Amino acid sequence: MSYPYVTDAANAIFDTHWHLPIPTFGVIVAIAVTAATYVATRVVRSYEDIGRLPAQSHSTVWDMAIVSTLAGIVGARVFDILDNADRFLADPLSMILTRTGFSIYGGLCFGIIAGVIFIKRRSIPVIPMLDATAPSIMLGYGIGRLGCQISGDGDWGIAANMTLKPNWLPDWLWAQTYDGNIAGVIITPPGVYPTPTYEIGMALCVACVLWILRIHKHRPGYLFSLFLLLAGFERILIEKIRVNVRYDLLGTSVTQAEAISFLLIIAGLVGILATLRTKRFWTKVVVSAGVLSALAACAPR
Repeated sequence: MSYPYVTDAANAIFDTHWHLPIPTFGVIVAIAVTAATYVATRVVRSYEDIGRLPAQSHSTVWDMAIVSTLAGIVGARVFDILDNADRFLADPLSMILTRTGFSIYGGLCFGIIAGVIFIKRRSIPVIPMLDATAPSIMLGYGIGRLGCQISGDGDWGIAANMTLKPNWLPDWLWAQTYDGNIAGVIITPPGVYPTPTYEIGMALCVACVLWILRIHKHRPGYLFSLFLLLAGFERILIEKIRVNVRYDLLGTSVTQAEAISFLLIIAGLVGILATLRTKRFWTKVVVSAGVLSALAACAPR
């Protein structure tokens, strides 16, 4: 069952009949941003204590979060439009104003770029700040996916193959019909793979790994590179059972998210290897990988 509005969930729990136009997805995204910003502030403070970031860097985290969130909303819509150009050309206004179809990767790319620009203007070292925010980004991603799951915004998987389901696994964890979903789609039983649920689990696991390694004696850029690597693997795996627009790329059928995930994995591997080399080599490689990834990610497909 899906609950597009907060009052839908309240009515199901308390057997009431309220209706307030408060979108569930929006509320959960707000919670995700708040939780992620709180965690980022804690890590930045710890980085100040050990000299990785200047004193008072934490005072900019909330402002950076607001800037990144606003940019992320724009990016999520832009990437969705690029992925559905035909629909956009047929009815631009409906795609711009729709409450469904936001691209997580679009939000990630735009949000990170906006955050980098913001902290550079505040004269804060970029690479250590990216390291400090890596755990919080994955935490926010995982909580945000909870909003996708509860509201039923269309980020589900392909039709579930029940013959492959392990006997010990509950049916709801293998297939769901998302009744009453915000996308207005009727899904026939037994349903589709609840991919947002899987991503919640994977994202929170990655966030825990990054949190544990946050004060490890790594060189600047290692933690953020590990974030890119793990985030890329997480998404490229889930894309195998997700519904998405596919493109022919060099004779291979891929989704926009798969292509971006591949770039993130490459950038992450290069970044991790670069932390083992000289600082000069690290700077050149990360800047080059970041520029190439951003250009490839933002290019129409």
